[in-house]
Amino acid sequence: MKVKYDADILYISIEEVEDMGELGEDIFVEYNKERKIMGIEIWQARKYVIPEILKFIKAAKMMG
Repeated sequence: MKVKYDADILYISIEEVEDMGELGEDIFVEYNKERKIMGIEIWQARKYVIPEILKFIKAAKMMG
């Protein structure tokens, strides 16, 4: 598995594939031949991902 974060794009890949589809605004997925998701690319990760991660960090700190 590869995880990359570059210029506000988060990319997680399990396997290199050639077929990509748009799942939603700024969210793309990569499929293999069996149409299983092998990767995800999230544009504007600061807007979508980082706030969610910070919520988990704050909750963990509160739990001790």
